[in-house]
Amino acid sequence: MASPVHRPADPDIEASPASYRALLDALRAAAEPTRLRLLGILAQCELTVTEITQVVGQSQPRVSRHLRLLCEAGLLDRVPEGSWVFYRLADNRIARTFIELLGTDDPILADDRTRLETVQRGRQEAADDYFEAHAHEWNDIRSLHVPEEQVEQALLALLDDQPVGDLLDIGTGTGRILTLLAPRATRAVGIDRSHEMLAYARAALVSPEFRHVQLRHGDMYRLALTPRSMDLVVLHQVLHFADDPVAVMREVARVLRPGGRLLLVDFAPHAEESLRAQHAHRRLGFASEDVAHWCVAAGLSAREATRLRGAPLTVVIWDCSLQHVTASA
Repeated sequence: MASPVHRPADPDIEASPASYRALLDALRAAAEPTRLRLLGILAQCELTVTEITQVVGQSQPRVSRHLRLLCEAGLLDRVPEGSWVFYRLADNRIARTFIELLGTDDPILADDRTRLETVQRGRQEAADDYFEAHAHEWNDIRSLHVPEEQVEQALLALLDDQPVGDLLDIGTGTGRILTLLAPRATRAVGIDRSHEMLAYARAALVSPEFRHVQLRHGDMYRLALTPRSMDLVVLHQVLHFADDPVAVMREVARVLRPGGRLLLVDFAPHAEESLRAQHAHRRLGFASEDVAHWCVAAGLSAREATRLRGAPLTVVIWDCSLQHVTASA
């Protein structure tokens, strides 16, 4: 009887058993036609179960089972948002490798992309309807200060054509800041409390250059992010809604990496009471000394970087940086 052949152990597998098991789980999960299609679809953008069923043409219970298996294998992320749940490709090497190997030439995958475009057009139409119904609110405020294009150019000038690393946009609204800055980012996250505004932002960020962008429901007081995970945070016309600006600054400081930056865009002190009465502004602008005081309380340093004078509102950009890591962080 022949002796069994003893093969040397693979040193990579022995050194990293967790990665080995993760790969086996991923291979088992993806080795099914519909689940492989789902990976290809969700690599394009994040979708709800209902939207996914429209693309693949299968029942919701069946699609939900496939999604559950892919999530358990670490190939998809499941992100609850109120009564909805969004799914997207997981941000890990195994998931990205599957997409690279999958390619784009198969006619089944091409049909999926065509149906996905139809779903995205429906999402865009719904978002346009919402924006049209509320456009007057933003137009009323924009008429009081310098054109938004000047504010955006000032933001870009402060970044000086440099990459921004991991980007967080708090109160992302229509997603305009992500559209402007995400091409410079390694990863970008937009957070907003409004489901309607998140829907609009998703419709605006469907092109392939924004696949590294994630949109999440949340608020500025409790960011669902790990400490020291962001290089740049933007608060664009958001802080004037805050009851407690110091708490917001402390939460920003918690998620910033040492040396990371906060770009705070808001109004200088003004007397436009209509913004409080009609648009729920809690604060009628900020003095630079107040911003500096709040930043110091949060472990940030602040300087007034740009002042764009308008009538009657003046837009100010403060450039803040994390100076130290507190023991409680």
